[in-house]
Amino acid sequence: MHTDLTQPEMSSIIDDDAPLDLIATGLKFGEGPVWDKRKQELYWVEIIGNTLWKYKPGVGREVVMQPTGHINGLTFDKEGRLLVAGWCTRKILRFEHDGSITTLAEMHQGQKFNSPNDIIMSSDGSIYWTDSAGGLVIPGMVADDVQRYMDVMGVFQLMPDGKEVRLVISDCNYPNGIVFSPDEKVLYVNETRLGLIRKFDVRPDGTLSPGQVFYKLVGTEGGVADGMKSDIHGNIYCTGPGGVHVISPEGKLLGRLRIPGHCTNMAFGDDDWKTLYVTTFTSVYRTRLKVPGVAVW
Repeated sequence: MHTDLTQPEMSSIIDDDAPLDLIATGLKFGEGPVWDKRKQELYWVEIIGNTLWKYKPGVGREVVMQPTGHINGLTFDKEGRLLVAGWCTRKILRFEHDGSITTLAEMHQGQKFNSPNDIIMSSDGSIYWTDSAGGLVIPGMVADDVQRYMDVMGVFQLMPDGKEVRLVISDCNYPNGIVFSPDEKVLYVNETRLGLIRKFDVRPDGTLSPGQVFYKLVGTEGGVADGMKSDIHGNIYCTGPGGVHVISPEGKLLGRLRIPGHCTNMAFGDDDWKTLYVTTFTSVYRTRLKVPGVAVW
């Protein structure tokens, strides 16, 4: 795999000649990868393909669910249950161990969400997600109900009690990727249409400071601000023009991982969390890094 070593620090993250393995192809809008540390499997979705997949290294992939309601972002809670951003269902869902599905949230102040996009969980049990409106307009993955009920596209938080939904960021243009710093003192949210990442300091009471521009994506190649993850040193990995941009906690571009096709998202995985799995419109790739990503519950 070709890597742009923009800064010397990038050589401590990945070797320039690190292999890039293709583990799946033929997808219709791959997205939402997440590693299941309990089963040592990777999950991802096809949004347009309306399918949830899982992949076990050395074994292969298999369909978990089809159709899915065109779900998008995935993560796990502390009990190992899959948390799902329901892009077209317009709900936040939890897949229970017994196979049933629980709706955790579907409205804020009596109004339906737009299109829950990506999703994360903090150490206190809060669930955060970005809510854009792509599921109301993008061909091939449009909700049954395309009425827009909210005036804002923003970031929501479901409190640990599972009862209260808060709108924590209300001034977004098209929010997409979302990730915490390793110490959860900073929340990063990217804006697809604006091509940038914003950072928000997390106050002791859980509220957020006003956002500041953290990084502006650069490049003329295909790719947009979409999925986003962090390694244990606080470097931010964000899809963008030409592949995956690796950005220091100070907002400096360290380099880019050149991935074929239009990258959509990524996940750290394997026993040591040093394998980076990357989804594109059509495929799933993996490569090995020298630094672990932040582990998922």
